[in-house]
Amino acid sequence: MRAAVIGLGYVGAVTAAGLAARGHEVVGVDVDGSKVAQLSAGRSPVVEPGLVELIGAGVASGRLRATTRVAEALEQAEVCLICVGTPSGAHGETDLGHIERALGEVREALREATPPEGGLLSVVVRSTVPPGTGDQVVTPVFDDAAADGWQVGTAMCPEFLREGCGVADFYEPPFLVVGTDHPGTRAQLEQLFAFLDMPAHHVDVRTAEALKYACNAFHATKVVFANEVARVFRSYGVDARRVMEIFCEDHKLNIAAAYLRPGFAFGGSCLPKDLRSLHHMARESDVDVPLMFATLTSNELVVREVVDRVVATGRCRVGMLGLSFKADTDDVRESPSVDLAERLVGKGYDVRIYDPVLVPEDLVGENRAHLASRLPHLSRLLAPTPEAALAGADVALVSSAAAPALEALLAADPSVVLDLHGALGPEVEALAGYRGTGW
Repeated sequence: MRAAVIGLGYVGAVTAAGLAARGHEVVGVDVDGSKVAQLSAGRSPVVEPGLVELIGAGVASGRLRATTRVAEALEQAEVCLICVGTPSGAHGETDLGHIERALGEVREALREATPPEGGLLSVVVRSTVPPGTGDQVVTPVFDDAAADGWQVGTAMCPEFLREGCGVADFYEPPFLVVGTDHPGTRAQLEQLFAFLDMPAHHVDVRTAEALKYACNAFHATKVVFANEVARVFRSYGVDARRVMEIFCEDHKLNIAAAYLRPGFAFGGSCLPKDLRSLHHMARESDVDVPLMFATLTSNELVVREVVDRVVATGRCRVGMLGLSFKADTDDVRESPSVDLAERLVGKGYDVRIYDPVLVPEDLVGENRAHLASRLPHLSRLLAPTPEAALAGADVALVSSAAAPALEALLAADPSVVLDLHGALGPEVEALAGYRGTGW
């Protein structure tokens, strides 16, 4: 395929050379003439292991060249990849200036360049941009491209390159994500990246844009987490490097998809108390751990937001499906659903609760004591069946995915269904009143 790459920094240079090495005809574009000169001479404009060799081979083969003229790069191009910088603005916002200028130059160049034989040019953003950029900034630029004889599709295909191993990451990315609603562009990107041994995730543009932020935020959080626990443990004579070596061997929970599904707050007999214990250890050792300190606060905000959303409905009858802190247990210690029920009852709401496992008479020890202190009138609130809990309910708060609960929910079809679980299934999500917790 014929591809233009706008921007020859770390992402653009690796992308251009990587595509050329897989047989595509690539023209790189940059406003910096020195970068263009370096690439044209077979040298890399940036320091990146393996890139010099890749560029040299691409230039020697004739499949890779560079120019400062966008129109030259777009001559019969099928794909145009936008790889320019998106730095922070003065107030932390993403500065889209380079993106907007690149798009404007591409649009202007279409008046001069010749369209490809297939007729379609796919303009694809690789840069990290906020959700909505494609819809609000990219696509409108090309609304009138047909007047100049071009058919243009737009897409977001985020890059996942790390400086220092960018070439390796280009050929072995964690995933290939194609965000577009244009069938032709979708097909072109599958063809462009056919050399990757993985299926593409076809999503809408905003999902593709958001994914890169989620990944980077999580990576940053991991670094901060490791450093915070290290600072606490150091005060107790513990080498956190060894702790984290073993920690990372757990691919069931620690390094896994577990706990990474959006939904309701965490609770139970372990996580809250152990976080509080770490807080105490940190304070005792005069160690500042803002991430860990903020975790319980952020968790409490999830419960508070659900209460606010119930209040905003203007309804007064609430049916809750699920009370324990997780499925298949009757443990209600520090369950966020208990906290939620307590808050709603305190505000005067008529609350009925069904839990498929919980039998108050069978509770013992701390479990029984916790429930008695938080919901002393639970027997009045508990319903024997999910149907009874939902009878007359205006709002359903669903944290249980047990089959009887979901069947009753589908039959009742309340005005508002708040999903506190995150994976209740397509039938529930199709209900007219369905709303997600964080989506």
